[in-house]
Amino acid sequence: MIRYDQFAQLRQLLDEEHCSATRVAQVMGLDVKTVLAWAGRSTYAARPAPRRPSLLDPYKDEIVRQLHRHPYSAQQLLEQLRGQGYAGGYSILKEFVRQVRPGRPPAFLTLRFASGECAQIDWGYAGGFLVGATRRRLSFLVLVLCHSRAMYVEFALSETLEQFLAIQQNAFRAWGGAPKKLMVDNLKSAVLSHPRGQPAVYNPHYLDFAAHYGCELRACNVRAAHEKGRVENGVGYVKKNFLAGRDLSGSLAGLNALARRWLDEVANVRVHGETRRKPVEMLAEERPALRPLPAALYDVGAPRLVHATRRCRVHFDGNRYSVPPAQSGSRLTLCAYPEKVLAYDKGKLIAEHVRSYERGADIEDPEHVRLLLARRPRAQEQQLLDRFLRLDPIAESYWQHLQQRRVHAGGHVRKIVALCDIYGPDEVVRALRDTHELGAHSSEYVANLLEQRRRFQEPPGPLHLTRGQDLLQLDLPEPDLNLYQTGDAP
Repeated sequence: MIRYDQFAQLRQLLDEEHCSATRVAQVMGLDVKTVLAWAGRSTYAARPAPRRPSLLDPYKDEIVRQLHRHPYSAQQLLEQLRGQGYAGGYSILKEFVRQVRPGRPPAFLTLRFASGECAQIDWGYAGGFLVGATRRRLSFLVLVLCHSRAMYVEFALSETLEQFLAIQQNAFRAWGGAPKKLMVDNLKSAVLSHPRGQPAVYNPHYLDFAAHYGCELRACNVRAAHEKGRVENGVGYVKKNFLAGRDLSGSLAGLNALARRWLDEVANVRVHGETRRKPVEMLAEERPALRPLPAALYDVGAPRLVHATRRCRVHFDGNRYSVPPAQSGSRLTLCAYPEKVLAYDKGKLIAEHVRSYERGADIEDPEHVRLLLARRPRAQEQQLLDRFLRLDPIAESYWQHLQQRRVHAGGHVRKIVALCDIYGPDEVVRALRDTHELGAHSSEYVANLLEQRRRFQEPPGPLHLTRGQDLLQLDLPEPDLNLYQTGDAP
């Protein structure tokens, strides 16, 4: 016996979502036999009529298992069950198989789109991608013009709003225009919410982007992937024909260059299975129907409020970016783009960095360091000491001896660091080790040893005559050629 609410759910799964009896049983936690007993009833009754036992009852579980392994026909199952002792008829077996066979996907009408009418958009997942020591999620956005089937694909290391908008903008430029309508699934970067039976609530930034290009947004219904079947097929096509067996090592820019070449040489020049024409040819015909692109590109940067730390850093996407010391501790606006990160203070641009997709990286502008050192002289001394200590493990012990034996140990450190720019870090480290072993700890000892080694190692250079013989003022007498006469030569 089931409750009325269970009956209502059972009818919804069977009639609206076209689930099989087995699937309904799994979802509702019921026995398959219970589902079958209520499947034929259109109304709820508290006491359904008792069901007569059937010769098929002992074999029903086995039939369900066999159907999930392979789509056997009722006749094939009958032959198997005869060998197991089934003595019932074929008709009752056929009816049971019809009820429990795993449901086939419902049929849908093929949608027709006018030229320039619509493009479908969806993300695909391509696995992991190594950026330095960080492994990032590699995604790709596929756009398909519904009429011509012209495809655009671009890979990204995130599915953020700025990436989402930038790739669409690149697609419009590749096509030479924008479609009148953009059809998307309920992507987080596009749709904020989409309650069943209600209009979708779009991201305001995406609405602004669509208005810039004169496009209308349309979100698919929830759990209605068939509504964007063209791009669904496009995602699968990219996986099977571009990504399958491909080495994804290297740079993201290199991967996207390969993708563009694949689009031009394979994807858009193949004969499409449904249109029986090449997408590139149909795109040429569809292009006049696309909306002309505006003169200015849309600013895809995604702004967010951030707090600058006392160390003159703002945090974004797992990394730290420097800002001028004047903005230390301030609330700033950070605009993220696929290739760069910009920081603003009250609308004024104060910092620009190349975006890093590593984790835990510290991206520093040398100008910001210079400004900080100018404001804090002691910070400069600390920076020089840090640079000195990073030269070699022996530098820590060398610094301790300098502090013990020299009045101005910091001055010696400053000079030794400066010697790195003259002689190179390797030679300075060698001199440090030798002077440390001799117990001679000072910048003068290091400098003297470096200079002596340079003089010893440098061979004399060749003589270069930059002027004529008049400069040399050489008086060369004429040779006596009589010495070379036959018989007179010694």
